[in-house]
Amino acid sequence: MGHGGNVIDELVTDHREVEELFGRIEALPSGDKDRKVYAEQVTMELVRHSVAEEEYLYPAVREHVAGGDAIADREIDDHSKAERIMKDLEGCDAGDPEFDRLCQMLMAEVRSHIADEEQNLFPKLRAACPPQALDDLGDKVRMAKKMAPTRPHPSAPDKPPANKLLAPGAGLVDRMRDALSGRGKKKD
Repeated sequence: MGHGGNVIDELVTDHREVEELFGRIEALPSGDKDRKVYAEQVTMELVRHSVAEEEYLYPAVREHVAGGDAIADREIDDHSKAERIMKDLEGCDAGDPEFDRLCQMLMAEVRSHIADEEQNLFPKLRAACPPQALDDLGDKVRMAKKMAPTRPHPSAPDKPPANKLLAPGAGLVDRMRDALSGRGKKKD
């Protein structure tokens, strides 16, 4: 979270971090309690990433990219699907048979979304936006991730201005809950 560079570099780095966490989940046997810890870490990263994209990336896509409204709407729909899966996953322990099924669904959904962004959306945005605008968006995305929620909120607004108004408050509450519960951390 918070790597530097333009918006595309920032988001691609996030994608690689999420893929690394997916690999950690896949490397462990079914039922291993650490799978839950990594799933919580994935959820935290994905929620922050998604909120930042919805606040800044997709409005820029709507503004600068031909057909941007349809592209942004499709990407937000992908986020909604992943968020519903993450919400269901939140209620499962690693030993729950549903846990593995939900993890597989989340990985498939997110990997498809990442491939679409990196192969289609990002090249279009890079071609349509001046480098300075991409750098400014990178700064905004990094700031948004710091304030963003860390838990899925499927009923929360996903478009400006409502999402920009509500996300920091939800983010503060989520980070407090995470700190108190030890969510996303290995327990000895």
